[in-house]
Formats: sequence, structure tokens, C-alpha cells
Amino acid sequence: MNRFLKLAIVALVASCGGGDYKAPRNLENACAIVAERPAYLRAMKRTEARWGVPVHVQMATIHQESKFIGDARTPHQYALGVIPIGRQSSAFGYSQALDGTWEEYMRETGNRRAKRNNINDATDFMGWYMHGSTQRLGISKRDAASQYLAYHEGRSGFARQSYRSKTWLMRVAAQVGQRSEMYRAQLASCRRA
Repeated sequence: MNRFLKLAIVALVASCGGGDYKAPRNLENACAIVAERPAYLRAMKRTEARWGVPVHVQMATIHQESKFIGDARTPHQYALGVIPIGRQSSAFGYSQALDGTWEEYMRETGNRRAKRNNINDATDFMGWYMHGSTQRLGISKRDAASQYLAYHEGRSGFARQSYRSKTWLMRVAAQVGQRSEMYRAQLASCRRA
């Protein structure tokens, strides 16, 4: 096989197999996000229709979890400051879902081919999880701050109110709630335009 043909095959495989996991350029404007990545809005609307979680709540949570980076991972941990010993957790993708919770989602929904770095699967996971938090804990699907606390701490941690001893987490949850409201207002205005 000649060299040109080999390069063409490698380029084709690379373009098909990889994804553009970089964040949108302007994360402060929901209209700019959906204009740059219309697939995000389509995925979130499907999730809203299926699970009842509003688009702006999903967007604020994804912003906090991954900044819309599809292949986001937690940082590495180091022993003695230099020896890598693995990542802080198994969280991965847009939703930063942990391995065990992702496996539970795939099992319960039958979505066995779901990928955490696929925006459709990540938003569906988020909707599934938040719907479960509404059913088990009574959290409104519009309450981005409380949904985020249950998402971060797990449902049993939320029920135990483990977040109350974490002032940094309470601050982050409040920021998620504020961003959700900002995105809600922006989405309403850009849909009218």
C-alpha cells in the first residue's frame, strides 16, 4: 500500500472515530452555546421531553460538571507530590458520571451502548438521575441548586444533608442555581429573536 493511501486511511479513521470535545467558545451565553452547538439543544430538549428536566437546569449542571468538555476527567492524584496514583474519581464526560452510577443508568434504561462523551447519552443520564431525585427526594426538577446537591452528594448523601458541612459545595450549588436562571432568561430571549 502506498504512503498516500495509508495517510488517507489514517485521516479518515481519525476524523470518524474522534469527537470534538472542546468547550463552546462563550459559556456565559446560552444562546451562543446553542448557536455554536445546535446538537446540544436538541439533546437537552429530548431529555426535557422524556424526563421533565428543563434545558436550563441541564445546561447549568453540565457547565459546573465539565464546562461542556465531552471527554473531561478528574485530575490525577500524586503520592509524595510526584508519583501518579490515578485519578480522583471515575467521573468522565459531559455529565461527570461515575462508573457505578453510569452502569446503573445503562441497566435501568436499557441503553447499554451509552457513552459518557456523547451529549445525547450524557443529557439523558442527567435527566434520568434528576427524575429519580425528584421521585425519591421530592426535589423539584426546576430547582437546579438542590438537584445539583443531590447529583454531587448522591441521593443518600442529600437525604443525610451531608452538604451542610461543606460550605464550598453550598456556594457552588448556589452558583449552579444562579447560572440556571441566567441560562433560562437567555434562552427565552434568543428563542424570540
